[in-house]
Amino acid sequence: MSSEKLVIIPTYNEKENAERIVRKVMALNGDFHMLIIDDGSPDGTAQIVKKLQTEFQHRLHIIERSGKQGLGTAYLTGFKWALAHHYQYIFEMDADFSHNPDDLPRLYEAAVNGADVVIGSRYSNGISVVNWPIGRVLMSYFASKYVRFVLGVKVHDTTAGFICYRRRILEKIDLDHIHMKGYGFQIEMKYTAYKLAGKLQEIPVIFIDRKEGASKMSGGIFSEAFWGVIKLRFRTIKNKTGA
Repeated sequence: MSSEKLVIIPTYNEKENAERIVRKVMALNGDFHMLIIDDGSPDGTAQIVKKLQTEFQHRLHIIERSGKQGLGTAYLTGFKWALAHHYQYIFEMDADFSHNPDDLPRLYEAAVNGADVVIGSRYSNGISVVNWPIGRVLMSYFASKYVRFVLGVKVHDTTAGFICYRRRILEKIDLDHIHMKGYGFQIEMKYTAYKLAGKLQEIPVIFIDRKEGASKMSGGIFSEAFWGVIKLRFRTIKNKTGA
């Protein structure tokens, strides 16, 4: 393994996007590696990825889990795998092209230049969301405003899921004590990094809603985030490394 960069993508029923997203990331300059975390997709997503592994040996990896276990647990599994395999820059990205793979080098560059958490932000330069109903845009936008107000995190897009973490900040976070699963997970990770004196930086991106496959959004995700933010406000965050 020669690369220092790993892109983690959770999947559930992404057969329409799986091969395209793998080939797109693999075609980027910079030798990005990929880890797919598949939650037992009945549509054969994992089989598509495993077939591609013969073409992208040592760069494409997959962890198969039984049943839908949540976005947060998928990323936590991926983070632990990335740390165990000595990656230095660990990315979160969706499989459905709502996050443009061409932006990965921009996130990487910001991390190389000193940021611990680089956020591909929909709201740092106005609202950069395409194909979402206006109600969903407003809910997401004001959810981030709410989090910023309650937690004091100086981030415009606190629920963003297009992120680059430096290894050094993930090593400080006690991943076994990250509790939220959906959008709440994204908030909890950013807040924890912030409380551990991590440098957070936003890079403007354009978010384009999926064209293929079904959205995994649910009302419960927003409910968890709303109440979870209040609990986070009163939680003590400790550095795992003791530094």
